[in-house]
Amino acid sequence: MSLSDRLSQERRARLAAERLLELKQAELFEANRKLSRHARSLSDQIIVKREETEVLRDENLRTKQDLEKATVAVHIAERRLWDSIETIEDGFAVFDPSDVMIAANSAYLRVFDGLEDIKPGIAYPDIVRLAVEEGLIDIGETTRDAFIDAALARWHAPTRDPQTIRLWNNQFVKLVDRRSSDGDMVSLGLNITSTIRYERRLKKARSKAEAANRAKSAFLANMSHEIRTPMNGMVGMADLLADTDLDEEQTLYVETIKSSGEALLNLINDILDYSKIEASKLSLHPEPFDLERCIQDVMMLLQPTAAQKGVDLIIDYDMFMPTVFMGDQGRMRQVLTNLIGNAVKFTPAGHVIVRVVGLPEENSTRQRIHVSVEDSGIGIAPDMIEHVFGEFNQVEGAHNRKFEGTGLGLAITRQLVQLMGGEIWVDSEEGIGSCFGFRLTMDVVEEEATPALPTWMHKAALVDHIHAHALILEKHLTALGFDVSPFSSADDVLASALDFHVYLIDAKLPDADLKETISTLRARGVSAPVVLMTAGPTKAERLDMDGVTILQKPLLRADLWQALSKLLPVSPPAQEDRGGRVMRILAAEDNKTNQLVFSKMIKALDIDLRFANNGREAVDLYQTFRPDMIFMDISMPEVDGKEATRQIRAIEQESGAHVPIVALTAHAMAGDDTEILAAGLDHYMTKPLRKAAILDRILAERPDGCRPVLPEQPVEVMAGE
Repeated sequence: MSLSDRLSQERRARLAAERLLELKQAELFEANRKLSRHARSLSDQIIVKREETEVLRDENLRTKQDLEKATVAVHIAERRLWDSIETIEDGFAVFDPSDVMIAANSAYLRVFDGLEDIKPGIAYPDIVRLAVEEGLIDIGETTRDAFIDAALARWHAPTRDPQTIRLWNNQFVKLVDRRSSDGDMVSLGLNITSTIRYERRLKKARSKAEAANRAKSAFLANMSHEIRTPMNGMVGMADLLADTDLDEEQTLYVETIKSSGEALLNLINDILDYSKIEASKLSLHPEPFDLERCIQDVMMLLQPTAAQKGVDLIIDYDMFMPTVFMGDQGRMRQVLTNLIGNAVKFTPAGHVIVRVVGLPEENSTRQRIHVSVEDSGIGIAPDMIEHVFGEFNQVEGAHNRKFEGTGLGLAITRQLVQLMGGEIWVDSEEGIGSCFGFRLTMDVVEEEATPALPTWMHKAALVDHIHAHALILEKHLTALGFDVSPFSSADDVLASALDFHVYLIDAKLPDADLKETISTLRARGVSAPVVLMTAGPTKAERLDMDGVTILQKPLLRADLWQALSKLLPVSPPAQEDRGGRVMRILAAEDNKTNQLVFSKMIKALDIDLRFANNGREAVDLYQTFRPDMIFMDISMPEVDGKEATRQIRAIEQESGAHVPIVALTAHAMAGDDTEILAAGLDHYMTKPLRKAAILDRILAERPDGCRPVLPEQPVEVMAGE
């Protein structure tokens, strides 16, 4: 090879080596650059990790510190909790799900003082067994095994009622056990010894109070009986004495005795009722009763007092309203007696009107009833209206007593109305009059159909000088279909055309001779019946005239309809058949004075009367005398009236007979009538006895085979039955 060729070859080799070197240098530079970037990245990561490490170290330190603080707080809270539990006198223990004691306070363990085995770590069944075997628990008549089985059954039951156990030292512990959601059982032993002893003292005190209340009730009942028994003789004799020939001064004395006796009875009744209200012993006895007749009965009772004062008693009963309701007739009568009696008492002259309206409830047989008692009396001052409903209160002060009474009437009335679910109110203007009213709701009882009036009767003459009563009666007659012509005097009706089908005449027309007026009608050819409206007693004296019917005021719609339906154009006097045997009546009464009063009250009757001095004699006379009815006193020696009635009813079961037996008793406490009638008696009458009530009962019970008990039967007042 030539030199040039070798030089060229070396030059090429050198150039190639230089290019390779440059390439390697470039690669090395790139590698150094990458290494530098990686080193810088690692350096940055090292710095970040170092910072994170320092943060974690700080957080770990804080966490450690917080954990140490929390642990200390838990220990403090646990110590405080157990310190608190240790301070209470009641036992506290915790059992795990396997019924092993985890912890208990001293009060819990103190019950088992001396038993070293009872401590945390012991099982509950072992605690029960040791307590029973060591006699720590009074198990009474129960056997040990039965008591332990019952205790463990309660412990494992899904729910556990608290259980009271008695310890050997007469301490009482109430066990309250609750299982938590994780299965642990928390057991509390509450020391209720003081509570048990307090309850025993309360029970003993309540027993004494109830015994005292029973003694009080027995005392009141006995006093009521003891007072009413002599009162029967006093009032009864005064009533009989009033029927004899007396001069004006003697009549005044007799009336004073009667009114004083009746006032005393009212005082007794008020005190008895108030004592019942005070003891919350008043109760209602609902039964069907006629509200309108109940009002009239009360007005009949107050009629003599009202007549003496010239006060007219009027009933305005809604003609579209039913009369028979379900309620306590006795309590309703008591409310009405208090309200109407007060109206009469505080009305020197004028009138007392009882208005009754009703509104039926939708889709119900009940009716809302509104009763108001309006009077034209002395009225009540505005600042005294609420005062009158207080106990022992009256409008007048204690130093200015014009009107007598206990001041309990309205207080009792308000209590009774509230007991019946109603409310009472009063409107009054001093010197003008008062209006007492009450509202209540009662169930309506289906009534019998109203009797049809005679087809010939269309025109009625109404003769009444009392404008308010005339308006009410005219309204009722118009509703019945009458063409009514009102007159205020006898002269006015005699001056009319006298073409009426019936004449309704007030018995106390002023400046008129009633017998002469009716005689004039008959003399002028009037044969239409005459209805005489009287405010007299239940049995009125008969007028010796044809076609006269007596109706008692205030009038009842039912009695008015019944009387009108039986009228005839010509009504000759009925001739009684006096045939038949005499009615036999047995009266059982141990008090000689009461025997005398009773015999004098019915001396005018055509009857055969026998007396029995006690219940044993009454039973014997029943079998030999065979009475048609018996008046039975309740409190009698040897055999009382209730037992005598039971014996008579037992005899009747064999014969199939039934004699009416009427209780004559001085027992007038609430509930006495129910107890007495339960012995088999048919009726109940309280002493002092009323002559009219006795006569009515005898007339009602007279058998068909007996002749009339009155020598000449009076015309019966339609409203009195």
